[in-house]
Amino acid sequence: MALSQHNIITPIADSEDFFIVNPLSKSADIISANEVKMLKNKLDPSGEFSQKGYLVDEAKEKRAFKLAYLDFTEKREEDEIQLFFVPNYSCNFACSYCYQEGYNPVQKVVNNDVVDAFFSYIHTEFADRRKYITVFGGEPLLPGENQRNMLTHFISKANEVKLDLAFVTNGYTLASYVDLLKTASIREVQVTLDGTQEVHDGRRYLKGKQPTFDKIVEGIDACLTAGININLRMVIDKENIENLAGLSRFAIDKGWTSSPLFKTQIGRNYELHFCNSTPEKLFDRATLYQHLYELLKVHPYIAEFYKPAFSIAKYISEHEELPMALFDSCPACKTEWAFDFTGTIYSCTATVGNKGDELGTFYPEVTKNETAIESWQNRDITTIEKCKTCDVALACGGGCASVAKNKNGHPNSPDCRPVKELLRLGAAYYLND
Repeated sequence: MALSQHNIITPIADSEDFFIVNPLSKSADIISANEVKMLKNKLDPSGEFSQKGYLVDEAKEKRAFKLAYLDFTEKREEDEIQLFFVPNYSCNFACSYCYQEGYNPVQKVVNNDVVDAFFSYIHTEFADRRKYITVFGGEPLLPGENQRNMLTHFISKANEVKLDLAFVTNGYTLASYVDLLKTASIREVQVTLDGTQEVHDGRRYLKGKQPTFDKIVEGIDACLTAGININLRMVIDKENIENLAGLSRFAIDKGWTSSPLFKTQIGRNYELHFCNSTPEKLFDRATLYQHLYELLKVHPYIAEFYKPAFSIAKYISEHEELPMALFDSCPACKTEWAFDFTGTIYSCTATVGNKGDELGTFYPEVTKNETAIESWQNRDITTIEKCKTCDVALACGGGCASVAKNKNGHPNSPDCRPVKELLRLGAAYYLND
């Protein structure tokens, strides 16, 4: 018997015990330091290590890996596709950390012909797939008659083909658009608040530096009253992380967290193609989650607002089983595509609008760079050399291909996630009872 290649073993924070996870055999346990030594020495007097897949016959494990990979790819072929559409890159905000500020602005106004071509393209290209559309930006809910008319036409086209919509907005004009949104089948509206009023208004302001907090709160309230799902996002860096407790308390006191229409996410401010924040303000992923762990210990009510995933620890806690082994964590050109008002096709939201990442056009004619598309589609942990021998690969999935491309010059390279560091915290928070 041999040690499984897919054992992930990490010490548990604030404990003398260890957490062992094997995403291939779908086993997880809290074990002692002595049990770790026994396992590493391949001692299994009770047979439990073999039963749970921590000790394996190598040939059988390779077959299990191949079967799990087939299951993963087959399931992905049946998954719903998220199609992003960017009607404009312009925005009424001048956020202190906007990554799109580094893009060259496109001086072009979206017209109904482009919208019609987009719907024609996705109807043909994704005819047999479940799908929905997320309207992205820039800021898609800009004020003005032209923007409203364009979105009215867009919603009409989506309604014709019975497609759900989601919107990603800064929320400033959200309240004024609720009447229009109610005419569509809306999955959710994602809105960003970076903290309580003073903190948020110091980061996310209009181009004239005017505050935005009150208008965004008004829009969130209006959506929840109208029965529209809200996904509230807080973008965190070292400047505002301590205010997570304050925003959590604000949302709880507003009654948002008790609504079934309300959910949250944390966005880590990081450098993508361009970042307007100074690097010293940014967290790496592991350090951010260490701070979240410490904040949750001091302010446990934060969990009513937001519960960190800590890799797969939260999933294990909530489902009492492991998720499917993750052979690929990048949806680009598989279950995610992005399109903009210039008629250009991109792989995902991380590449849309970035010069050099174009994959083709849907307007005024359909063109495709098949070689570039395949470079995104063929990427997973079986094609990335570093992932092939990595013990955390089935919990990491190779990370973000766009980040990997920026770092290494091509998408078929790893964007490594600190899986052990996150599981160390997650096991302590969710599982070590």
